[in-house]
Amino acid sequence: MLVLSKRLSLIAELVNEGSSVCDVGTDHGYLPAFLYLSGKCKSVSATDINQKPLECAKANLNRLGADGVKLVLCDGLSGVTRNDADTVIIAGMGGEVISGIIERAPFLCDSTVNLILQPTTAAKDLRLYLAQKGFAVKSETAIIENGKIYSIMCVQFDGTAYQIDDVRSVIGILNPNSEQAISYIQKQYNIAQKCANDLSAVKGKQTEYNYYLNLSEKLKNILGG
Repeated sequence: MLVLSKRLSLIAELVNEGSSVCDVGTDHGYLPAFLYLSGKCKSVSATDINQKPLECAKANLNRLGADGVKLVLCDGLSGVTRNDADTVIIAGMGGEVISGIIERAPFLCDSTVNLILQPTTAAKDLRLYLAQKGFAVKSETAIIENGKIYSIMCVQFDGTAYQIDDVRSVIGILNPNSEQAISYIQKQYNIAQKCANDLSAVKGKQTEYNYYLNLSEKLKNILGG
């Protein structure tokens, strides 16, 4: 029986029953294999930019009896259309990379397409991009795995650009209502506080210092400090 990691298990839980799913940058293919074998999805496909990961994924899919998963060699979603997927998973990449994949896939600008995004770095950049381009973040969940903490976002396009403040850019719509969310917010507080401390005695950096000082105070208040 295929058992997913905590991170991938949460992503799988966020997929709606009966969806047509595409996993972008699939690597080992375990997530699409799980979704296919669970019977939860109408169809499952997976992409990767490199041939070697797809060969690895194919071997795993065949071994697990999930050879009904469609594998596509392409950059991001360049080989995928709206007919292939109503749910797109882009996980395990930097926020700038995820933003670029979305930017190059016009079919994602459709309110009937669900995006499940999990940036490993630059989550702030991804949130700012989504706001600018009119992608609404419907939910955000923190998850801790192997000592690292991530945010998983469920997103849909609605075409309305919006502004997000400094706090929302770093913690999204997370609330301190779980151990994982508190840890995520605490990490952002620690980063902001360190930046403020590092800049406090640097000439010509007063604006940056004030930004991080104010941000750290706001985050501290959210944490109940």
